[in-house]
Amino acid sequence: MVIMALDHVRDYFHYDAYFFAPTDLSQTNVALFFTRFITHFCAPAFVFLAGTSAFFVGQRRNKKELSIWLFKRGLWLIIVELTIMKLAWNFKLDYSYLELGVIWVLGAAMVFLAVFIHIPKKSMIIISLVVIFGHNAFDSYSPVILNKLWTMLHIQGPIVTDINTIFIVYPLIPWIFVMPLGYHFGMFYRQDFNAELRKKWLRYLGVGLIALFILIRAINIYGDPNLWSNNGSMVFTFLSFLNVSKYPPSLLFLLVTLGPTILLLSFAENWKGKIHDAVVTVGRVPMFFYIIHVYIIHLFALLAVVALGYSPKLMIIDIFVTLTPELQGYGFSLWVVYTVWILLVLGLYPICKWYWNYKNNNRDKWWLSYL
Repeated sequence: MVIMALDHVRDYFHYDAYFFAPTDLSQTNVALFFTRFITHFCAPAFVFLAGTSAFFVGQRRNKKELSIWLFKRGLWLIIVELTIMKLAWNFKLDYSYLELGVIWVLGAAMVFLAVFIHIPKKSMIIISLVVIFGHNAFDSYSPVILNKLWTMLHIQGPIVTDINTIFIVYPLIPWIFVMPLGYHFGMFYRQDFNAELRKKWLRYLGVGLIALFILIRAINIYGDPNLWSNNGSMVFTFLSFLNVSKYPPSLLFLLVTLGPTILLLSFAENWKGKIHDAVVTVGRVPMFFYIIHVYIIHLFALLAVVALGYSPKLMIIDIFVTLTPELQGYGFSLWVVYTVWILLVLGLYPICKWYWNYKNNNRDKWWLSYL
């Protein structure tokens, strides 16, 4: 959650964000590239570990009850994307143009998981792996019929209807098959599973996924729409090697993000201290943090726009902020972005702590479970 906020601050505050993508190797620099690259870990971790969280919930409920819980939670997240988050990103509720982002795909994946948990474990794991490893074979596929459905499933792009345009930021495939793997990953955290054995297996799995990424990427034939190339220097050739596709997430994108995530989990169990406790506090109220951090970023970006002499109306937007051409020339250096990010996280920590205490002390209020 904390790292994710950095990318959103960059979107609203960085000068270069309005001219080129941070992973555009023809224009980016090392610091900017890695500022974006480290935030690539967020969405895969959200989707994968949401599945693990569902496994924990399932330890207290039967599968029918868990299915109902997942279905309701998934629909709620989709509603949040279309209302609360749309207002946060745009500061307006104009439904002539919609963007379906990470909250949408989390909700949709939960709706699918409500069905997938009833499929035998081995079969569901095999199906998920086949889709994740095989979906890049369809990167160039463009059907003549049902093309709108295919866009929602596997292409980042617009779906134009008679009443509006829906831009699919996060296509469903392979995200809806990442969550079931996270769900069955939860078996490592059962109370009867030996902690030391769990750490050992997590390290094997994490290192194995990283090694598989290096091997497949080095072959440079399959696994991502963009092949890496020699970019004239060792550094930028390395960046090209790491520059994998997120929309939709390629096989290599998922390997290079979920591998280190699982490896990190094997060490995180032993972490202690004030910083650890503070990060855990934020992680206990992820939806609350996600919603309010976007509103605050957008509000302060509006104030920054006014301070630099631009019209505040430019921050009341129809499409994503970085695609607003009138904002070219607005923005700050990367150091300012990091400063704003740090201040944002420090400022939100006591609010998250208060909310967690309130939520923990009012478990009888059912609606708190949705925030």
